[in-house]
Amino acid sequence: AVEVQRAVCPVGDAEVDRTLEIMRKQRATYEDVDRAAADGDVVTVDFKGTQDGTAFDGGTATDFPFALGQGRMLPEFEAAVAGMKPGESKMFPLTFPEDYTAKELAGKTVQFEVTLKKVQQPVLPPIDAQFAKSLGIADGDPEKMRSEIRTNLEREVASRLRARSKDSVMAGLLTAASFEVPKSLVEGEKQRLAESARNDLVARGMSAQDAPLPLELFQPQAERRVRLGLLLGEVVRTNGLQPRPDQIRKLVEEMAQSYERPQEVINWYLSDRKRLGELESVALEDNVTNWVLERAKVVDTTVAFDELMGHTGR
Repeated sequence: AVEVQRAVCPVGDAEVDRTLEIMRKQRATYEDVDRAAADGDVVTVDFKGTQDGTAFDGGTATDFPFALGQGRMLPEFEAAVAGMKPGESKMFPLTFPEDYTAKELAGKTVQFEVTLKKVQQPVLPPIDAQFAKSLGIADGDPEKMRSEIRTNLEREVASRLRARSKDSVMAGLLTAASFEVPKSLVEGEKQRLAESARNDLVARGMSAQDAPLPLELFQPQAERRVRLGLLLGEVVRTNGLQPRPDQIRKLVEEMAQSYERPQEVINWYLSDRKRLGELESVALEDNVTNWVLERAKVVDTTVAFDELMGHTGR
């Protein structure tokens, strides 16, 4: 009676071409042009921002380069620079978002003066033997390069599709069972989630004291994780879905294929009990996912390639 979605995304010549185009853009060089700036160009600007006639911290720069259309600058700033030509200057107002990181500027409207000094357009490398060699194809054969890209792409797409299908299966399982969860387990999970969030803040250069994290913030997530963990455990025990050693080995080998020295990666995983335990958890979830997909009401849902791979289209 449970409905789950199985994500589907075909990989063909068009997807290989799309990936090749992204690789070319990543290896682009830039040349100066004397024309209006457009998306994809790298521009160099001088700018000065003032609030009520007074310059504010972080609002002034000289010879500042950035790529138009990549979201590095605020949208209003990029929109003002787009269409300008080298040597031109412009004054324009800009309103900072309400959630801007510099709280003294959040929601405020300021004035910017910008001078565009240089416009550079991308020059993409041709798809030839030199390009193939830059991607690790020793003999520079473009067809061999396409074949390797397709193989790697199929592996990556399959992995991302499994993850999406697994998310749908887990959500479906939670709708199939209702039970109280032990408060002590939920409290422990809340503590773990809060500690993980604090560590993440510190890793980003922030102070945990500057961003208090009440445990109640994590109540819904903790309850879900505990409930799902207990439910998975019961499904595994009842149906004999414990991961097998050969399954773990196959999982390690599949993961290793995306590295230059697969055997070293395999040895690295197999030599550490903690890393093996992480793989066992992945295999266990895969077993439950496959078990549910064989029994549930499955709806195949096509996912766009760019969406699946996180491409922005630029």
